[in-house]
Amino acid sequence: MKITIKKLPKSEVEIEGELEAPIFEKYFGVALKKLGENAKIDGFRQGKIPENVLLSNIPESQILGEMAELALGEHYPKIIEENKIDAISRPEISITKLARNNPLGFKIKTAILPEIKLPDYKNISKKIIGEVTDAEKNITVTDEETEATILDIRKSRAPKKHVAEGVEPHEHKEGEPARHADASHAGGEHKHEEVATAELPEFNDEFVQAMGPFKDVADFKTKLKENIKIEKENQLKQKTRLKIIEKIIEDSTLEVPEILIEVELDKILYRMESDITQMGLKFEDYLKHINKTKETLRTEFRIEGEKKAKLALILNEISKAEKITADEEQVTKEVEAILDHYKDADPERARMHAENVLTNEKIFQFLENQ
Repeated sequence: MKITIKKLPKSEVEIEGELEAPIFEKYFGVALKKLGENAKIDGFRQGKIPENVLLSNIPESQILGEMAELALGEHYPKIIEENKIDAISRPEISITKLARNNPLGFKIKTAILPEIKLPDYKNISKKIIGEVTDAEKNITVTDEETEATILDIRKSRAPKKHVAEGVEPHEHKEGEPARHADASHAGGEHKHEEVATAELPEFNDEFVQAMGPFKDVADFKTKLKENIKIEKENQLKQKTRLKIIEKIIEDSTLEVPEILIEVELDKILYRMESDITQMGLKFEDYLKHINKTKETLRTEFRIEGEKKAKLALILNEISKAEKITADEEQVTKEVEAILDHYKDADPERARMHAENVLTNEKIFQFLENQ
């Protein structure tokens, strides 16, 4: 097979070539048989039509089209492997020569993994982590923050008729008061109209025991403080990670394939549609309300989509450079948890998701340890 490979902009390649006539001709019988399985001709049972009858009833152009599909379906993976092409999209195939007893001419365009020039990501991480001040690291929780969170919890448990307009009740899971209490509001100004203290449920041992496994008010406050502290630590960690990755993205050189940006935009819109649907609204009605179309949203979210695609490519490149992979045992546990929670989830996609999330977590831990 003769082929030439041409690099195109936006991390795409064009493969042009010819499959020799004798090799292409071998697909004639297979193509005819395949077309014959679905052919319907009066007087013959489907799938049992003689070859000479098929030849007189199926146009040659249709047979040639099927031959080309079968031939390239078999030879395209070989071309990719032999020429070490990291294809990441479905190939766009156009046939340039198609005739019996002639070579099959074709052009194939596909997106490939781009060349990525990474900066000194270890040094970037070290520098940013070094900039975290002692005051930021020394996380404390004040009594005022604890009391403000308790007030939020009491408001969320107050009878609905007593909640003033504009106050959004918080969801609190049993036994996890602080993770769902908005610690960021703690100690801050409450701009909404306050619910009169007299209308709130009394904060006593009985109240906290009804919320989870708490002995009394003192035990609840201790655990609440611990949870607010964990929440603050997580916020600092996320803020630092964001700074690290934004600097690595900024200093990296890569051309993001269009297909990967489109994939990220699909994910953004899918999540948005899911959130709207869970609120009991139709996505189409929501779009009408904000006077936008899906195409408008794709344009608006394009920069975010490109950034997410860059992040995925960069993390993948770091994982290869540092030989970082997810722990197989952890992946299995995560997949079990996903399939247990989402009964209709595809096991293969669940595994890919779990591997991706756990690998990325290990990459961030590696960067934080510089």
